[in-house]
Amino acid sequence: MTASLSSPHGSRRGRLVTFEGGEGAGKSTQIARLADRLDGMGVRVVRTREPGGTPGAEAVRRVLLAGGARSFGSAAEALLFAAARADHVDRLIAPALCDGTFVLCDRFTDSTRVYQGTAGVPAPLLAALERIALGGVTPDLTIILDVPAAVGLARVAGRAAGGPDRFEGDPIEEHEARRQAFLAIARAEAGRCVVVDATADANAVADAVWRAVRDRLPEAAAAATPVAGA
Repeated sequence: MTASLSSPHGSRRGRLVTFEGGEGAGKSTQIARLADRLDGMGVRVVRTREPGGTPGAEAVRRVLLAGGARSFGSAAEALLFAAARADHVDRLIAPALCDGTFVLCDRFTDSTRVYQGTAGVPAPLLAALERIALGGVTPDLTIILDVPAAVGLARVAGRAAGGPDRFEGDPIEEHEARRQAFLAIARAEAGRCVVVDATADANAVADAVWRAVRDRLPEAAAAATPVAGA
């Protein structure tokens, strides 16, 4: 059972900000930048990722990214992602939101819609798994870091040794299809999503991310601003 989202003693509920985009879009870097900015303002922040974030979900992550479930098909992978997400939400995200904490998550439900959706998993099945896994938790803001697939894959290739994971090694055509799927989600859910050009340098991207947080979550930005004379 997912934890209640009401904050104790009438305190402000936290905010869930998810970061999405293709491989090499810079999600980890920008989450770290935003976390540092919020922490400097006295805002409690939790950084997490999907799949992962809890011991059980991290175990599922290792199986998925190593390709251990690939032979079972994309629908089976979607089930594993949903199982990991349910544990993540129940044990980490929902309690943190109840405690008034900002949760910054590297990938969330949109990645499942995009990666498993473009692989042919029916949208109604993905929607059903999403409802079950989330238990009422939804992102307050989603930042979609957009880069052409070729740019993102070049960045991935420049990382430390270890080789591509289950999804990084897919053909560039699949990566570009995923990019277009993320942009389609942004158009369909413009009230939740902000697309940021992630081909710019990291500082410019960080500034754009902060503007999105400030503009889309004004109550959160206000809470982060120290009161004069306090």
